[in-house]
Amino acid sequence: MIAHTKPFRPASAAVDTSRTTSPREADGFLKPGSLVAVTGATGLVGNNVVRLLHNQGLRVRAIVRPRPHGIDRSLVDLPFEIVQGRLSDSAFLARACEGADLVVHAAAMVHIGRRHRDEMWRVNVEGSRHVAQAARTAGATLVHVSSVDAIGLRSDGQPANEDTPPGGLHECPYVTTKREAESAVLAEVERGLDAVIVNPVFMLGPWDWKPSSGRMLLEVAAGKGTFAPPGSNDFADVRDVADGILLAATRGRTGRRYILGGHRLSYFDAWKVFAEVSGRMPPLALAPRSAVRIAGWVGDLAGMFMKREPDLNSAAAASSLLPHNFSSERACTELGYRFRSFETTVSDAFDWFVEHGFARPARSRTAVAR
Repeated sequence: MIAHTKPFRPASAAVDTSRTTSPREADGFLKPGSLVAVTGATGLVGNNVVRLLHNQGLRVRAIVRPRPHGIDRSLVDLPFEIVQGRLSDSAFLARACEGADLVVHAAAMVHIGRRHRDEMWRVNVEGSRHVAQAARTAGATLVHVSSVDAIGLRSDGQPANEDTPPGGLHECPYVTTKREAESAVLAEVERGLDAVIVNPVFMLGPWDWKPSSGRMLLEVAAGKGTFAPPGSNDFADVRDVADGILLAATRGRTGRRYILGGHRLSYFDAWKVFAEVSGRMPPLALAPRSAVRIAGWVGDLAGMFMKREPDLNSAAAASSLLPHNFSSERACTELGYRFRSFETTVSDAFDWFVEHGFARPARSRTAVAR
């Protein structure tokens, strides 16, 4: 088991008595009954955020894409106001944000690859610009959910932080559009918008209906984790990220970034925990770097005959070779951000996938300490 995980503490716990109280926190910014509008409410982050907001007594307005066949299953039976429209429709967004005290912008197009630049620009950059403008017009605070991929990696291999300049990542459309989306939000901050940016790392957890990043866990659980990529990543529980988003809303400084991170692990070590929790054999070894690159090129070739680029492509393969590590020190110090053990996150995520039919129960499983 991994020995260097931190015990979970509620994200609202005070951890630094010298932390400056933000004007929003001092004014009791979010009260029971306050209205929060959330874009991307059907996604992994957004769905966890809307459930957390509801549990805290806040009113939720879920902003989702139009669906021809009714409400998305991720929102069925939830007592939310649901409005359907597109991020390209600025008039719709203005109406959707009207009366909101807080807007959480969690919608994005996520794909690590070399294609779909125009679509990502429309969703990630122009969409973020329209949401930021609507929040400013409504007089609402905005929490913009970005990604650590908008931040660069350090050349010395040490964890990057919010001030690390761009560089070190593969400049695929997702990376560049998430960075440009932040610039669009900050342009609205200069016009008077009260906005905070959060940069989550790789997330796992419940309510992953797509599934999205949980596909990595599902692949290992399906017996496809024999050889792990040579790189590393930071792994966070999406429930802790949702807590961090609310902390950023109340305690974050306007125009400031906060990395919402977790546990720094090689893919090999992470996959060992995935295998243990799902009752599979652990990975045997690291995949040779050359083999990972070749697999990515094969994906590119296959993508030439497909409408959409496959998940396994040269950009994704190259990214899996990187030390993709970041520091959450600012969020921990200024916001009180905390994260639970990695084993608990993986166990809870796998249990949710089993309960909802995405995975089979583990054939044999060692109890995981919670």
